[in-house]
Amino acid sequence: MKKRVTLVAPFYNESGNVLEFFQRVRQIADTMPQYEFEVVAVNDGSRDATWSELLQAQALHSGVHLVDLSRNFGKEAALTAGLDRATGDAVVPIDSDLQHPPELLPDMLAHWEKGAEVVLARRVDRQGDGLLQKLSAVSFYHFHNKISQVKVPLNVGDFRLMDRRVVDALRQLPENHRFMKGLFAWVGFRTVTIPYQPNERVAGVSSFNLWKLWNLALEGITSFSTVPLKIWSYVGLVVSLLALVYASVIVVKTLVFGIDTPGYASLMASVMFIGGVQLIGIGVLGEYVGRIYHEVKRRPVYLVREEHTTGSAAGVAEDRVERA
Repeated sequence: MKKRVTLVAPFYNESGNVLEFFQRVRQIADTMPQYEFEVVAVNDGSRDATWSELLQAQALHSGVHLVDLSRNFGKEAALTAGLDRATGDAVVPIDSDLQHPPELLPDMLAHWEKGAEVVLARRVDRQGDGLLQKLSAVSFYHFHNKISQVKVPLNVGDFRLMDRRVVDALRQLPENHRFMKGLFAWVGFRTVTIPYQPNERVAGVSSFNLWKLWNLALEGITSFSTVPLKIWSYVGLVVSLLALVYASVIVVKTLVFGIDTPGYASLMASVMFIGGVQLIGIGVLGEYVGRIYHEVKRRPVYLVREEHTTGSAAGVAEDRVERA
């Protein structure tokens, strides 16, 4: 039997990219007849014509599994929905805007056949990103890897090939707040890295902005490190020592020079400084408590509104979703 390769592609307002995406994937699949290709396309609550174009693509191409989520749950949830339904011996998360080139699949599969269980695709440059986005990305990776035991590879996104056993391991992780880059790194397995040059988007604009990237960074930091909580213990100790030193200076000055009229400005500066430190510490604590609050409710990561499965993968997909 042929080995099956599943591509997991989240779609969010990607009208204009859909048919081109499936055409490019089909062209690559036709050059590798030794594999059976399947595409799990997850519509993450798109508000444009993405879903209708996905239905059209399914009518034109075989081995297409469509999942329509009930609303926009975010890329991490859409990716999870796709991985839950992936039936392949090898699974490749890939962006639907074609910035992840499908032409890299033969190289990925060649490394997989040689024994690699994870094949990472590392961006060789970030020419398409603005200066602020480049700096923020590099800063996040360095900061995250400094404070976390789980190291996220620099310039490596979701684009990668994973062996079946890696996907099965990922599906055992129960958390609702899912920082997929961190989860990919956490499970480990034998890994190789290959470089690639990202393509330009075929149509549309990216839905990511600085606010979403900031929230994703917070998710990554709080999901894999408690260092921010520990830091505030040391900050509190330092502030307390400074306050003790300042109080000692005031006592000595009073004993030596007598009672001095207190200064309103210095008093207000001290109160505001200590109050600000306390509020920041409470805010950091609140980020962790908020994530605990969401986790203990045990809501599902996503909800499916509609699903269409065609081809021989249907029975396997239904069986794996039921066992999940």
